[in-house]
Amino acid sequence: MPPAWDERSQLTTFLDYARDTARAKSEGLSDEDARRAVLPGSPLMTPGGLVNHLRWVEYYWFQVVFLGEEDEGPWTDEDPDREMRIAADFPLAQLLDEYAGQAARYRELVAAHDLDTRAKTPTRDGRHVDLRWILLHLVEETARHNGHLDILRELIDGSTGV
Repeated sequence: MPPAWDERSQLTTFLDYARDTARAKSEGLSDEDARRAVLPGSPLMTPGGLVNHLRWVEYYWFQVVFLGEEDEGPWTDEDPDREMRIAADFPLAQLLDEYAGQAARYRELVAAHDLDTRAKTPTRDGRHVDLRWILLHLVEETARHNGHLDILRELIDGSTGV
């Protein structure tokens, strides 16, 4: 439950819950299992790849879109899913720690801005979304990938309900 019932508390509590769920669904996996692609049609969909993707998605929306910083993400035009591919180069614990550390910094960023503050960089369709929209989008994105983590975890080691 959120500590208060205002909009900011509700949005940030749901995002933190989704982040914590991604961590919980990844805990106890070996580095080898975190690199396993168990869906034949999705060779990049690994637990580690999804955690790294979530980390970089937040970077993109908060730092590149909202703050207007230069995009220094790992992706390229030739390899737009590179953040998922390079996850295999890092231990799962490192990916989870980087995600958690970054989330702590973004909590501070969100606390320092009004939800109506517009992003400095427009989205692909030219809109300058506000911080509220970014938070809602990140809740949706993280929750969707938690569903993928559910499936991967069950296929890897039979764990369910994590």
